Amino acid sequence: MNDRTDDLAVSLFGELFMADQLARNRVSKALPKGMELSHFSVLNHLARINDERTPAQLARAFHVTRGAMTNTLTKLEWAGHIHIRPDWDDARQKFVAISPSGRAARDAAVAAVIPMIADVVQTLGAEKVRAVLPILREMRQKLEGEG
Repeated sequence: MNDRTDDLAVSLFGELFMADQLARNRVSKALPKGMELSHFSVLNHLARINDERTPAQLARAFHVTRGAMTNTLTKLEWAGHIHIRPDWDDARQKFVAISPSGRAARDAAVAAVIPMIADVVQTLGAEKVRAVLPILREMRQKLEGEG
């Protein structure tokens, strides 16, 4: 790589890190009281896939440690937003599913966040957002492949 490529890479990642931090802060503030971004992320994932997952599968999907995922799942279970059941074939393993309460909490969070994220898309313009999505997706896939 040359200095210009290095500068470009540093600028790209600098912008991504700052945009990520700002987006996380804004979404966190828009979420219903008591809901953390990690809670919303897990509930949203479970609602989208509409199937059970093991804690290990969820940890891998979110690129976090099993301990961090266990902490999030414990809080979600305590709130009644998920059900955790043993694997009937292997009692050492558990399965996690979203509960009706969790689906309602996720829907409330989406409703709270949509005005803020829709405003960002409208300000940037739908065409720009459509143009950048494939690039961001490809970048994410490349980074996931290196993980």
